[in-house]
Amino acid sequence: MIQLYRVSKYYEGVPALRDVGFVVDKGEFVFLTGPSGAGKSTLLRMLYCAERADEGQIIIQGMNATKLNASSIPYLRRNMGFVFQDYKLLPNKTVYENVTLALKVVGTHASQIERRTYQVLKKVGMQAKRHLMPPMLSGGEQQRVAIARALVNEPQVLLADEPTGNLDPQSTQDIVRLFKDINMKGTTVLLATHDMEMVKKMQRRIIMMERGRVSDDGKQQHVRPGAPAPKKQETR
Repeated sequence: MIQLYRVSKYYEGVPALRDVGFVVDKGEFVFLTGPSGAGKSTLLRMLYCAERADEGQIIIQGMNATKLNASSIPYLRRNMGFVFQDYKLLPNKTVYENVTLALKVVGTHASQIERRTYQVLKKVGMQAKRHLMPPMLSGGEQQRVAIARALVNEPQVLLADEPTGNLDPQSTQDIVRLFKDINMKGTTVLLATHDMEMVKKMQRRIIMMERGRVSDDGKQQHVRPGAPAPKKQETR
């Protein structure tokens, strides 16, 4: 599903990522952890093609993200969702409108927009507040809307960058439970966080980063029983 081979990224000659490599299998739930400045956000931005790797290869669902031209990036993103720490909701649009924008961007037929938007808002428990503006919502509610927006296109991969960083403990539990449910239905989840207490409670695979490198990968402790070994995919 996601494969990284010796990926490095530099800013003005200073390495933000150095020789990073790991594989995330289809349907896995993986935590990307480490202190601030470890390179977690940079790595997620490269997976989403918001930034380019300077060295190495990034293969996502068989596509080489390091070699895609600008016109091909939207095609890759159609099967990906991204959840930000600061929500990035449009404050002058309703909850419903914020979610429908994600469908309109990819040219979803008008007959499906209302049905899919309502379904995903119901899934995250926000259908009753679909006509409210984001500033009228709590932080946890805004994050639920952001998750709905990321899910409405039914992505195969969901990336989340510190999605609970601004939330209270109860909202954090609710959001993590929501991610768990999403993963149980088949979506591959890669979640970056420095909240080790939350990570330990979830008991999922942990990839630890320090100073731009992978310092520990708990893949062997969390291989699903009977799961086949990941197959190498050809780059293109």
